[in-house]
Amino acid sequence: VIQAFNSDKSFNRFLLEQIAGDLLPAKDNRESADNIIATSFLVLGPTNFERQDKKVLEMDVIDEQLDTLGKAILGMTIGCARCHDHKFDPIPTHDYYALAGIFKSTKTLIHDNVSRWIDRKLPVDAETEKKSNEHDTKVALLDNKIKELKKNTTTKADAVKKIIDPKDLDGIVIDDTKAKKVGEWSVSKFSNFFIGTGYLHDENKNKGELTLSFTPEFTKAGKYEVLLAYQAGTTRANDVPVTIFHGDGETVVHVNMQKNPPIDGRFVSLGQFRFENSGQNFVLISNMDTKGHVTVDALQFLPVGEAEKVVKPPAKGETGDTKALKKMEIELKELKASGPVRPIAMSVEDEKKPAGINICIRGNVHTPGPLVPRGFLSAVKVNNTIKIPDNASGRKEFGLWLGDDSNPLTARVYANRVWSWLLGSGLVRTTDNFGTTGEAPSHPELLDFLAAGFIKDNWSTKKLVRKIVTSQTYRQSSEESTLAQQKDPENKTFSHMNRKRLEVESIRDAILMVSGKLDFAMGGSTITPGTSSEYGYKFTDYRRSVYTPIFRNNLPEIFEVFDFPDPNLVVGKRNVSTIAPQALYLMNNSFIIAKSEEAALHLLKENTLSESQKIDSVYFQVLGRSPTPAENAKVVSFLQEKSEKEKELAWPLVFQAMFSTLDFRYLH
Repeated sequence: VIQAFNSDKSFNRFLLEQIAGDLLPAKDNRESADNIIATSFLVLGPTNFERQDKKVLEMDVIDEQLDTLGKAILGMTIGCARCHDHKFDPIPTHDYYALAGIFKSTKTLIHDNVSRWIDRKLPVDAETEKKSNEHDTKVALLDNKIKELKKNTTTKADAVKKIIDPKDLDGIVIDDTKAKKVGEWSVSKFSNFFIGTGYLHDENKNKGELTLSFTPEFTKAGKYEVLLAYQAGTTRANDVPVTIFHGDGETVVHVNMQKNPPIDGRFVSLGQFRFENSGQNFVLISNMDTKGHVTVDALQFLPVGEAEKVVKPPAKGETGDTKALKKMEIELKELKASGPVRPIAMSVEDEKKPAGINICIRGNVHTPGPLVPRGFLSAVKVNNTIKIPDNASGRKEFGLWLGDDSNPLTARVYANRVWSWLLGSGLVRTTDNFGTTGEAPSHPELLDFLAAGFIKDNWSTKKLVRKIVTSQTYRQSSEESTLAQQKDPENKTFSHMNRKRLEVESIRDAILMVSGKLDFAMGGSTITPGTSSEYGYKFTDYRRSVYTPIFRNNLPEIFEVFDFPDPNLVVGKRNVSTIAPQALYLMNNSFIIAKSEEAALHLLKENTLSESQKIDSVYFQVLGRSPTPAENAKVVSFLQEKSEKEKELAWPLVFQAMFSTLDFRYLH
C-alpha cells in the first residue's frame, strides 16, 4: 500500500489489485507478488474462525467484505440489504446477493474444525523455486516415514485418552453440557483433548454478560476437592473469576487459563470446601472483566482423600521404537528450520465452479430463496458494459466496474475522503455514507470538480492532494471571525481552516523524531519474531507508526489514549476526544519520560549553544516556532531556580512540558 501511494499508482488500478490482483497478468515475479499481496485486503476482516456452522461463517465473511467495500469505496451501506431491501437507499436485496455471489465464488477460507485463511506462495526466481521444491520433497518424505512409524508405535502420550467420557472419572463430574448457561457460549472440539463431547468458550466477546452454573448433587455431606477442567492457550484469559458457593459461605478463585492445567493437563484445583447434601451448593464461572478467551470443559468434585484419582488411565503400555520416532521428529523439525524461506501472503483464489447464490431469507443462509445471478448495483450505471464470465468469480469485473471513469460514486467518495483528511471534515461530512441517511455535500459543484479532475489526471492521488493544498481554502488561518461564529459555527462553508489535532501516529512519530530515535526504515516485517499471540505483546520498536503492528485486541497504550479507531470497524472519520487520561499519559508515561530525557541528552551535547539558544532549539524542534517573550521568560525562570547540576535534570522536564502543550498536538 505504501509503495502504491509513493509511486502514485492510479487509484482505480490500486482498487483493482486489492480486489482481484491474483487474477491480473504481471510482467515479472515482483509485480505478480505485489498483486497477490494486495488481495490480503479481502482477508483481513474480523473473522470468528472457530464458528462451527461453516455456511454461516462464509456468509458472515462475505457480508463483512461487502460492508467494508461499500462504505470505503462507494460510500454506501450495502450490508443493510442482507436481510431486506435497503430501507433508505436504492439497494434491493437482489443486488446485495448479486454482489455476494462474486465473493461466494471466491475462496477465502480453508475449512477445518477451526477454519483458516489461505496462505499463497509468492513467485520467486527459478533457482529459489528449484531449491524450495527439493526441500519440500525431503520434508514430505521424512514426514511420511514418521506417519508410518507412528502407526506401529505407542508413545507415553497415548497412555492417556485424549477424549474422556465423564463416566470414566471419579467423584461427581458435571460436563459443560450439563451447566446452566447465561448468554451465548460457543461449543468447540478444536483441541481434540476434552471431557465429554467438547468444551465451551466465550469467543472473547460480551464480557460481563456470560456465566456458567454447575450444581452438584451430593449423596452425603462432607469436604470435597473442587477441580476445573479448561483448555489452556496463549490467547486465553489470565484472571477468570470462579465463585464456589459452599456450606461455609462463598469463595472466589481466579484462574489463569494461559497456564496449562497442572493435573493431567486437564484440571486445576480450586480448593477444598465443605458441602451439605442439601442447600445452595454450586459453582459459578463468569467472563466478567476478563481479557482473552474463557474456556470451560467440566467440573469435578472429589471427596477429600481421593484427589489423586482424577483419570482412570487405560491399561495400555508404551510399545514400539519411541526413541527412533523422537529422533526422526527432531530431524524433521531441524530440516524445516534449515530450508529456504519461501515468502507467503494471505490471499484468496477463485472457486473451481463459480456461480450465483440464493437470496438468504431474512439473512439466514439456511433458508434459501430465489437464485440470483452475479452482478453489480443496479442503481449505479457505468458506460461500459461489463459482463461476468461463467468460469470466473467476477472479482476482476467488479474491480473494473468500481474504477470505471463513468462510475458516479468511486471518484467522488475518494476525493471527498482526501478533502476530509486534509481539511478536517469532508464536503460530505459523513465520509462513509453518501446515501439518504448521510449528509448532502456542502459544495456539490466543488466535489464534482475535484472528482472530474481526479479522473482526468489518471486517478492520481498526488495531483489531487496538490490541487487541494495549493488552494486558498487550505491555506487559510484557523482563526474564525465573529461573523463565522454566528453564521456557521460548524464551519461547513470552510470560511477558515479547521483546527485539527494531530492523529496519534503523528504525535508518536513527532516525539520519536525530537528524541532522535525515529527509525525511517521502509518495508519489511515489524512484528517481533516468534510472536504467537497478541496478548502481552510488547511494542518496543521505533519504526514510523504506519508500520506499528495493529492487533484487534491489543493496541499500544498511546494509540488507545489518543483515539485510534477500532481495528474491527470501518471508520472514515476518527473520533477526537479531550479526556484526562491524555494529559496524565503525557505527564506520567514512561515512554514520554524516556523520550524527553533522550531529547535533552542530544540538546546538551551542543556545547556551543547558549541557554537562550537551547530554549529556541526546544521550541523549534517540538513546536516548529520560536517561543514568545512570555514563554521564554517562563522557561528562563524555571531554569534559574536550578543549580548547574540540576539543570541537566531540568531540560527533560522542559521537553516533556512542550510535548504536553496544545500547540504540539494541534495544527492551527
